[in-house]
Amino acid sequence: MLCRILLADDSPLFRAGLRALLEQKKQYTVIGDAGDGMTAVALAERLKPDVIVLDMTANTLDSEQILRELYLRAPTCHVLMLSSRSELDFVMRCLQLGAHGFLLKSATAQELEQALQALKNGGQYLSSAVLPMVIGQAVKHSRKRMPASNAMQLTPRQLEVLRLIARGESTRSIADGLGLSVKTIEAHRSQIMHRLQIHDVPGLVLFAVREGIIRLND
Repeated sequence: MLCRILLADDSPLFRAGLRALLEQKKQYTVIGDAGDGMTAVALAERLKPDVIVLDMTANTLDSEQILRELYLRAPTCHVLMLSSRSELDFVMRCLQLGAHGFLLKSATAQELEQALQALKNGGQYLSSAVLPMVIGQAVKHSRKRMPASNAMQLTPRQLEVLRLIARGESTRSIADGLGLSVKTIEAHRSQIMHRLQIHDVPGLVLFAVREGIIRLND
């Protein structure tokens, strides 16, 4: 199934280059592109792409404002931030505002494809360049809120599902790898979040690292 992509970037040259790169691949189709925030939100609301590749820095609506609007007007779309900015505060704000993935513009084409596939399949993706920062920040602010004994609330199967989620695996790939249905994996993920009282993937990654369920270089 084709991954329908909307490009939203204030650089016409970058949009053209990214479109050319993606259209070389049979699994992607670029259904629209926008050079300003208002157009990006309107197109997302109308076209309902699978993935929005977003970076706006020099317009009336910047990336953070666009994320707020997309959350309200196109909640089913998955947003991949593809940015040249790597400051921790910016990365964290984007994730908190609903971005499903964050990738630097210095990334390789292969990593971009991994990110797109993860988001298309309902997953999330954090670049290896920002993941340690995100985890470090989350640890700093939640060390006292999450006792280590929380891991004992999970069954062995839920721990395995959590490990795979934290590694960035999509719901489909987890289901295929464990020989289970997608609905079963979704149920496990919902139960994990409920038991741990963690409601986003960066939080799950943090928990998995702190509990030794995964390591940063997994």
